[in-house]
Amino acid sequence: MAGGMKRLAKETAVYGLSSIVGRFLNWMLVPMYTRVLTDTGDYGIVTNLYGWTALLLIILTYGMETGFFRFINKKEEQEPERVYASVLYCLMASSMLFALLVLLALGPISGALGYGDHPEYVGMMAGIVAVDAFCCIPFAYLRYQGKAWRFAGIKLANIFLNIILNIFFLIVCPWLHQHAPGVVDWFFLPDYGVGYIFVANVFTTLLTLILLVPDLLPGLRAKVNIATLRQILAYSFPILLLGIAGIFNQTADKILFPFLFEDKAYANEQLGIYGACFKIAVVMVMFTQAFRYAYEPFIFARYKKDDNTVAYAEAMKYFILLALLIFLGVTFYLDILKYFVGEAYYPGLRVVPIVMLGELFFGIYFNLSLWYKLTDQTYWGAYFSAIGCVATVLIILLFAPRYGYMACAWASFACNLVMMLLSYFIGQKKFPIHYDLRSAFLYAGLAAVLFVAGMGVEIGSVALRLVYRTALLAIYVVVLVKRDLPLGELPYVGKYFKRK
Repeated sequence: MAGGMKRLAKETAVYGLSSIVGRFLNWMLVPMYTRVLTDTGDYGIVTNLYGWTALLLIILTYGMETGFFRFINKKEEQEPERVYASVLYCLMASSMLFALLVLLALGPISGALGYGDHPEYVGMMAGIVAVDAFCCIPFAYLRYQGKAWRFAGIKLANIFLNIILNIFFLIVCPWLHQHAPGVVDWFFLPDYGVGYIFVANVFTTLLTLILLVPDLLPGLRAKVNIATLRQILAYSFPILLLGIAGIFNQTADKILFPFLFEDKAYANEQLGIYGACFKIAVVMVMFTQAFRYAYEPFIFARYKKDDNTVAYAEAMKYFILLALLIFLGVTFYLDILKYFVGEAYYPGLRVVPIVMLGELFFGIYFNLSLWYKLTDQTYWGAYFSAIGCVATVLIILLFAPRYGYMACAWASFACNLVMMLLSYFIGQKKFPIHYDLRSAFLYAGLAAVLFVAGMGVEIGSVALRLVYRTALLAIYVVVLVKRDLPLGELPYVGKYFKRK
């Protein structure tokens, strides 16, 4: 690996503590949710509201995170703190305005979403989204400064508190209510159930804001540069459009599904099954997110260097190789991973390979997106995402009423595939990069053959089936290590495998 690739790999590993490890820890809550909540419909509520949360978070950050990196890395910018302050104060104002508007119209909004009996669900989620949108910029500032460990530490503190509070409200409090009456009865409502998931999130969001105070101060003390802010907003607006379309591609199934069935209880039950099994496939999302945290500062920092396109192509290659390894690992061990959800959710396991491939395509699309970000042609991203969004919505609206959540899984697959292909072919004309297509197709073909061999052979014994699939996975790993990823060049662990 070149020096730049080693740095990217190291930072990806550190950011992975907060993304991969953090999401894994949150993932560990799924077994509890799918067993403690009374029925699959309860988890459907969680899936639906967090789908809305993801969409609103993109709207409330309106592309400013990418705009921040673009302008703070410009050589002509002599006062990076003023760029930071400009973006920070802008997001603070918009987040506060959003929270106020939702609170003023809480009743009508809650009724329209189907939560008229529990408007506080919507109120809590609005507050959480507003604070999270504001906090995205101090987190970006930490990434700009290269403070990966502090970034990871704050993220992990948030996640650990969330886990502790979820266990407290959903396991400990009900037990105390039953066996030690009076201890928690002064604040605990036994029938509130799913609501406590949102209560826990409120506390963890407040903790994050408090921990980020030292990192907010440089921005709060600096002066806003109105001219720079206008440039950032102009640059970021197309990113907002592509972000809305992009996240809607990922959340449209969770947002639209309840509106496609007259029987709302049935819709929530099916959405709960889909949402729980989707969590198994989220391993690919974890990897993409960890890579993204390190990759975005990396591409802007290397833009003026002579070997930039070589570095971009190399990064893409390693992303694809490792993502295919993750795909095989998860699908081959579904016999074990299925126990992370309750037995009532097993029918939804068939969406896992489809969703994971869709997320792999999205990861490649994100890597390809550098060409329109670096050339300030971000409107192309808006076009791609809009096309993908239309495809997603049409597939869901046309086929979900008949085929249920399977249509949602295939919609994600098709949407991300289309965006990936469009970005690649147009990008090669606008900003040519010689990607290693030979390696990409070689490993994709190898992964496809191994997948078919692993899933297509009938083996009655679970133990023997796992041994057989492990052997197939080992073939991929051996080829990867021998051909493209020598162990001696891996960050942190490489020193134990140095070639003699």
